[in-house]
Amino acid sequence: MRIVISRRPVRVGLLTTAVAGLLCLGATGCGGDGDDETADKALVGTQLCGGDAVSAQASKALKVITGSSRFGTTAERSTVARAATDLVEAYPVATDGRDDVCRIYTDDGTSDFAVRVTWGLADAPPTGTPASDFTVLKMGERTLAAANRASVWFACRSDRFSNSTSTAHVTIGVEHWGMPTEPEGNVEALKDAYATVAHSFSLAMAKELGCAKNGGLPAKPVLDPA
Repeated sequence: MRIVISRRPVRVGLLTTAVAGLLCLGATGCGGDGDDETADKALVGTQLCGGDAVSAQASKALKVITGSSRFGTTAERSTVARAATDLVEAYPVATDGRDDVCRIYTDDGTSDFAVRVTWGLADAPPTGTPASDFTVLKMGERTLAAANRASVWFACRSDRFSNSTSTAHVTIGVEHWGMPTEPEGNVEALKDAYATVAHSFSLAMAKELGCAKNGGLPAKPVLDPA
């Protein structure tokens, strides 16, 4: 299988506390995929996307990415649980593109900035040479991290699939979605932050799907290069 990932550069703003923010990693919140269901309060990171999708460490990583620890709300359907149901229904057919888990917006009304979380199904483990701006990390079948996006691939065997003896190859992507510009700030801190958020959503998806051994994913993000 050939790895295809958007190389579209995206603006990353408000990163004056990037390195410190990633080391102490602090709170955040969520926005929807064109959702028309809104609420009148901001969320912190661990409340995002239905809850249980964003760990405390990933919540702090979101602050590194966005510069904010408060986020807008999203519709009830923008959750890992809903995405897992859609994934099970799609299996075993590989998806042509990526489908939304949820989109995370800061609570300041900045409509041109979002962190988009997506899922996809492949028919085989990832192969090929990643783009030069990616760092390969030791998580799942393959994890790639760049300064404006990251993706985690993991293998899943689960009784929820129509054939529980076969393996589903799941990918979770996290991308800065907005006006395209070059990333700004500490590149390594941004890579770690995106990888941390991608790991959090991937582990949440593996647990929701009931993957054996959590799809081979570690309990905490591994940020050392492979």
